[in-house]
Amino acid sequence: MSVTPTVLSDDTFNDTTANGLTLVDFWAPWCGPCRTVGPIVEQLAGEYAGRVQVAKINVDENPRMAAEFGIQGIPTLLLLKDGQPVDAVIGAHPKRAIAQMLDQHLGASPQG
Repeated sequence: MSVTPTVLSDDTFNDTTANGLTLVDFWAPWCGPCRTVGPIVEQLAGEYAGRVQVAKINVDENPRMAAEFGIQGIPTLLLLKDGQPVDAVIGAHPKRAIAQMLDQHLGASPQG
C-alpha cells in the first residue's frame, strides 16, 4: 500500500494539522530544491504512516499559511505537534536528516 502526502490548502490546513505530529512541506512547482525534497517527503509519508501525518502545501496557491508561519525560504519542512510548530528543516536536506528530526520527536530510535 502506497501512502502519499496529504495536499493542504489555506482552508484545510488548521483542521488537518490540529492533532498529533504533522510534517508539512511548504513548496512551489518552480522551486528546484523543492523537486529534490518532494520524493523524500513521499517516501517518509509511507515509512512513518500511522505515526506522523505528512502533508504538502503549495505556497503560491496558499500564501496565507506560509505568511502565518513566517515561511521565508522553500522548501521548508515544518513539524507541527497538535498544530503548533516544534521543529523545522529549511532547504534541501538528505532523507536521513529529516528522519532524524522525526525520530527525535517520536522518541524512537532511528530505523535502518
